[in-house]
Amino acid sequence: MNIFRLAGDMTHLASVLVLLLKIHTIKSCAGISLKTQELYALVFATRYLDLFTDYISLYNTLMKLIFLVSSFSIVWYIRHHKIVRRSYDKDQDTFRHYFLVLPCFLLALVINEKFTVKEIMWTFSLYLEAVAILPQLVLLQRTRNIDNLTGQYVFLLG
Repeated sequence: MNIFRLAGDMTHLASVLVLLLKIHTIKSCAGISLKTQELYALVFATRYLDLFTDYISLYNTLMKLIFLVSSFSIVWYIRHHKIVRRSYDKDQDTFRHYFLVLPCFLLALVINEKFTVKEIMWTFSLYLEAVAILPQLVLLQRTRNIDNLTGQYVFLLG
């Protein structure tokens, strides 16, 4: 554990809390890319495969659970919540995010620390996380309408 990891975890946690606050309080996901949220859910699902096999610390386990649950919760809200899903603009969120997944996976197969399933998936999650924000940035550029909470979310995520 070091100060940079703690700072990274806390800013990411703050971005998730801002986004959940927006979705929960104003019942809107306007300006939020579902595709970015799906990519982050995939990032955390593949990165934290060791959640139930390798115990590092209580902090580590709690952060993994928080990131997993929050990522899938956001995707659920946007896809299934009866009010929130109406504010999702799929006509603007058209980035083909599945084109990011295969190159990241192939890169993880080639460039990794150790050729094991867990290591390849962890490496894949690192590569995918580096590009997962792209659909959100494209959506913001298309709509050119950035509300305060969405702007704070993207800033903290960066």
